[in-house]
Amino acid sequence: MDAIDREILRELQRDGRLSNQELAQRVGLTPSPCMRRVRQLEQDGVIQGYRAVINPEAVDRGFEVLVSVEVRRDREAVEAFEAALQDIPDVIEAYRLFGSPGCLLRIAVADLRAYERLWIEQLTALSGVTEVNSQIIMKRIKEPTGLPVGRS
Repeated sequence: MDAIDREILRELQRDGRLSNQELAQRVGLTPSPCMRRVRQLEQDGVIQGYRAVINPEAVDRGFEVLVSVEVRRDREAVEAFEAALQDIPDVIEAYRLFGSPGCLLRIAVADLRAYERLWIEQLTALSGVTEVNSQIIMKRIKEPTGLPVGRS
């Protein structure tokens, strides 16, 4: 991956809807070699997809909570917990961590009442869960904008 590929990545992270023409112009290529590079980055798995950034309030998901979860530390319990998370759409990110807590979740729901329902009916009811701690997000200070791809 060279400096031009990295610049392509930076530009696409800023705006994934750029036309090939505009992208080529921004990175100093003609359209044809630019498109070849983008396709190669996609084929190599460097670019894994394109998504729209949605306003959480517009889809009634403006209440976000970071939840630390402790799960019984045996393989069967951890695997069952991770599989069950896949079926809970309110869990928008999930990470298994080293140490304690064992898992960190990011949850987006409509409001406190909706989170309470999720907490009671789903999170604490998951097999192997021994502890659930919630931190309500007061304010998002820095939005995710993509990965730093560095200068080659």
